[in-house]
Amino acid sequence: MSSQAQKGACLSLGKETRCMTCSLSSLCLPLSLNLEDIDQLDRIIKRRQPLKKGDHLFRQGDNFDSVYAVRSGSLKNYIMTNDGEEQITNFHLPSELVGLDGVDCSSYPVSSKALETTTVCEIPYSRLQNLAQELPDLRNQIFSSMSKEIRDDKQMMLLLSKKNAEERIATFLANLSSRFKRRGYSAYTFRLPMSRNEIGNYLGLAVETVSRVFTRFQTLQLIAVNGKEVHITDRQQLQQVAGVTECEIEQPSKLIAS
Repeated sequence: MSSQAQKGACLSLGKETRCMTCSLSSLCLPLSLNLEDIDQLDRIIKRRQPLKKGDHLFRQGDNFDSVYAVRSGSLKNYIMTNDGEEQITNFHLPSELVGLDGVDCSSYPVSSKALETTTVCEIPYSRLQNLAQELPDLRNQIFSSMSKEIRDDKQMMLLLSKKNAEERIATFLANLSSRFKRRGYSAYTFRLPMSRNEIGNYLGLAVETVSRVFTRFQTLQLIAVNGKEVHITDRQQLQQVAGVTECEIEQPSKLIAS
């Protein structure tokens, strides 16, 4: 995502930054809330200072106390394997919630690190629980977000167990295209905040395989790549390679994400 797009996603970090003035409010927790309810939610949210690239939002094993909504930038979630290797489990874009997988225990089961300069809204979970008891629409929205997390995990298992390298990368790119589109950005031209190595780690592929598939997709004129800038030249064909339909990819789910 460009720096201009990031600025547009986050109006400021000052006192004037509120849920009702946020350009991502229609995609975030306040989706189904009226103005009075949004104001109540806004009062419990903490505006954190921006994370620099490489900074951790939280680390695996840290005490769970908050969930976070990404305002701008991007994050990757990862776990450390028994061999001390990093395994990426998720990428998060603006409006997506981070930390929900820590609700059922007292600590975060993954680490979350900024891929670029990133701003988040911190939502203390105990206060969110109390407010959700008063606001049924907010409670339903939380349940919906948790449901998406479960569905995403199942779809990721399918991606890694059933699809070949080309299908995995096509699915990954088609999903990113859809997610950027829902945020008001171009569905055809966007910047990858993650490296080729991180894409390979996430998709269970060697970095050489990722590069080879990108080159093949360019030869087939499905995409054009310039560094981290990707331009999708044939979105329909890319979806066919991925094995997904336009209807499936446009569902308000993260598919491979958050």
